[in-house]
Amino acid sequence: MLRALTALVFAASSIATGCATTTPNLDAKFGHAVTAARALQTINPDASRNTDPVAGIDGESAGHSIDRYHDSFKAPPSTFSVINIGEGISSGGQ
Repeated sequence: MLRALTALVFAASSIATGCATTTPNLDAKFGHAVTAARALQTINPDASRNTDPVAGIDGESAGHSIDRYHDSFKAPPSTFSVINIGEGISSGGQ
């Protein structure tokens, strides 16, 4: 009876270990890399509190900048020739 109970406890503990987490150290730091990368890529974390974000540019200059930006989408960019270095070269002594 004692052997059967011991075997049952051993089997139950073996099955229960399959549900246990094997990476407690990794799970505790989950997401820290993303948070750190986002913090390093943010130039000014208080930018949303700035009440005068366009200080230093007047309205006329800003209007011309926007017009140039919109005009850049009206015509496709000019194409250029690509030099094919291997064109016309054959091998085999022909």
